[in-house]
Amino acid sequence: MFTSIIESVSSGLTITDAVMCTAASLLFGFVIAFTYMHSGKYTKSFVLSLVMMPALVQVVIMMVNGNLGTGVAVMGAFSLVRYRSLPGSSREISTIFFAMAIGLTTGMGYITFAAVTTVILCLAMMLLSKSSFGCDGRPDKELRITIPESLDYTEVFDDIFEKYTNEASLEKVKTTNLGSMFNLVYHIDMKDEKQEKVMIDEIRCRNGNLTVMCSKVQASKDEL
Repeated sequence: MFTSIIESVSSGLTITDAVMCTAASLLFGFVIAFTYMHSGKYTKSFVLSLVMMPALVQVVIMMVNGNLGTGVAVMGAFSLVRYRSLPGSSREISTIFFAMAIGLTTGMGYITFAAVTTVILCLAMMLLSKSSFGCDGRPDKELRITIPESLDYTEVFDDIFEKYTNEASLEKVKTTNLGSMFNLVYHIDMKDEKQEKVMIDEIRCRNGNLTVMCSKVQASKDEL
């Protein structure tokens, strides 16, 4: 069974226990931040917050341990997620809860349990981020093509897409240059990424060498 290194609240918190718990919190924070960095996009400020979060929560929990105010303190600590809940993605929010839960565990002295939990959840985070689990199968390329108004955009590139893509769907049509041109936005799934330039060259021959741009589909912030 997992046991706490803090044996008795009534006897007071020893310096050794406090240092061990704080060091463990910072170590686990680094592990969580490192895993987050290697599972998707990130910013330095958010990564630093992940490093510090377990230690900060652990200090709060240690200071109120054994008092009736513990429940209120825990609620107050977890309410800190508010500062990220509005602008943050679901991935960021769940990682913050992860870091705070580890801080709560170390604050109660259960360092071994916190270590096991950190390892298991970090492995799960890494594996899930690298796997296709949860993907909806949408094409991952966005193709923007400018054509003159004289071209019928409904089927003008169908033969090219059939040759080079597994799937191609017209997502948006917009007039430009006072209505003399159309901007077409397609989502495509390439059969062979190495054939991208060849496909674009054929499209340029078809659209009169006007602008063609191919890029990754922009994910919504909640998907990052």
